[in-house]
Amino acid sequence: MLGKRIIPCLDVKNGKVVKGVNFVGLKEVGDPVELAKEYYKQGADELVFLDITATHEHRDTMVEVVKQVASQIYIPFTVGGGIKTIEDIKKILRAGADKISLNSAAVKNPELIREGAQIFGNQCIVLAVDGRKREDGTGWNVVIHGGRIDTGLDAIEWIKKGVSLGAGEILLTSMDADGTKQGFDIEFCKAVRDAVEVPVIASGGCGSLEHFAQVFEKEAADAALAASLFHYGELTVQDVHQYLREKGIEVRS
Repeated sequence: MLGKRIIPCLDVKNGKVVKGVNFVGLKEVGDPVELAKEYYKQGADELVFLDITATHEHRDTMVEVVKQVASQIYIPFTVGGGIKTIEDIKKILRAGADKISLNSAAVKNPELIREGAQIFGNQCIVLAVDGRKREDGTGWNVVIHGGRIDTGLDAIEWIKKGVSLGAGEILLTSMDADGTKQGFDIEFCKAVRDAVEVPVIASGGCGSLEHFAQVFEKEAADAALAASLFHYGELTVQDVHQYLREKGIEVRS
C-alpha cells in the first residue's frame, strides 16, 4: 500500500499566496516561490499551486510564477486555475508542472478531460471539484468560479463522469469546511472515495494534527491538503509526518 501524502497548497492571487474562509476575505500570506522552497525543505510529498481568481477574472494562469516555483522544488507539482484549453495545459507543463488541475473549465467542457488524458496521460489530469452540501442534505452540488456559482450538478455523479473521461486523481474541496479549521469533510470525502478507483486528495477544513489522522483512519482520502496551518507556521510538514507515523499511519516520505 502506498503511503499517505501531505500536500501544502498555495492559493495564489496577483502573484501572492492568499488565504480566506470559504474562499472569501482573502489575506496575503507570502511569496509563492519562497513558500514552495520552504515546504520542499520540510519534506512535502507534493505541492499544489492554484491561481484562484484566474477563471473568475478571465485570464491565464501565471506561467512565470509557475516556472519560478518549479525551478525550486523536486517533488510532484500540480497547477490549476484558468486552464481552459490543450494549449494552456501544454504551457503549464512546459513551465515545469507535473500535473494540471481542471475545475470550472472541465465542467463547461468535459471533453477537455478526455483530450488532456489522451495526449498527456491520466496521471497528468487532476479533476478539482469544489462541492457544497445541498440544503436538503441529500448530497453535494458542484460549485465553480471560486464557489460563486452553484452548477446544480451532483458532485458524486460529476466525479464518476470525470474519472470515466480520464481524470487520474480527484482534488476534493469541501466549501462547507474550507478555512474553518473544524476538520476535513469526512462524509463527503468518503462518499467520493467509495465511488471511484482513483486517488482522492482531501482539501478544506484542516485545523490540527488530529484532523490529518482522522481523514486517513476513516479511509476517506489518499492524501491530505492544507494551506493556512502551514502558511502561518502552526505546523510543519515534518510535524504531520511524525505524528502520523506515531499513530501507525504509513506516510510517503
